[in-house]
Amino acid sequence: MPELPEVETIKRVIELQIKNLRIDDIIINRPEIIEYPTAEEFYTSVKGQKICGMQRRGKFLIILLENGGRIILHLRMTGCLLLTPPNYPTEKHTHIIFKLGSGNELRFSDTRRFGRLWLVGRDKEDTYSGIHKLGLEPFDESLTAEYLNEKCKNRKKTVKECLLEQNIVAGIGNIYSDEILFAAGVHPKRRANSLTFDEWKHIAVIIPERLNYFIEKNRLTAEEYLETKGQDYRNTPFLQIYGHAGEPCPKCGDTLCKMVIGGRSSVYCQNCQK
Repeated sequence: MPELPEVETIKRVIELQIKNLRIDDIIINRPEIIEYPTAEEFYTSVKGQKICGMQRRGKFLIILLENGGRIILHLRMTGCLLLTPPNYPTEKHTHIIFKLGSGNELRFSDTRRFGRLWLVGRDKEDTYSGIHKLGLEPFDESLTAEYLNEKCKNRKKTVKECLLEQNIVAGIGNIYSDEILFAAGVHPKRRANSLTFDEWKHIAVIIPERLNYFIEKNRLTAEEYLETKGQDYRNTPFLQIYGHAGEPCPKCGDTLCKMVIGGRSSVYCQNCQK
């Protein structure tokens, strides 16, 4: 599943190409991917609207419309958003196509069909997509040791599982929770209520630092993004431990270990993360 750095990359690449363009028509191949409202209401409400910009909230993408409405998109496991010329070969499992005033098309495809779209009208509360349940953004100044400690001090779950909970910090997934905990020197299986205030203080600094680092490493031009069909994220060579189980630790040289925590694979260094 794309995590915050990947979703931010998509937002930065796509927004520059669609801002101030009008949605002339919409092809909805699979109505069920529109979670709210009905596909028919979605079509009539969005067609003819000008796109004013894009936002990201956690792992959600938000397309802002001229009338104040918001198209909310979650890519889930395999969703992909591409801006293409009209004659560009259509990817298999392309579920919705926005035909834009420039002649280009904004296409959403999803092999596993878990991705969803919602349309929320002007001044309407979004109680549909789940965005209202999200915790702080990793770059919010309120993400402090005090905040993390308050959220987790009574939790018996592992610190890894707590970092994955979107109602605590939005956007962190399996990949970057491993990277954050490695940089902080905290074992992923530590119970959250066992961490000291100083450890939370360190993690609060590490979270935005690591995510910003990977956002910058992920930079792509529009041409590169289209050429790789939105799937070639640049972070893989820069990941220190995720996907490197059995290899030497980049800090101490000890062999990186792998375990399953909360149903998710976790890589760690038993020497650097006591």
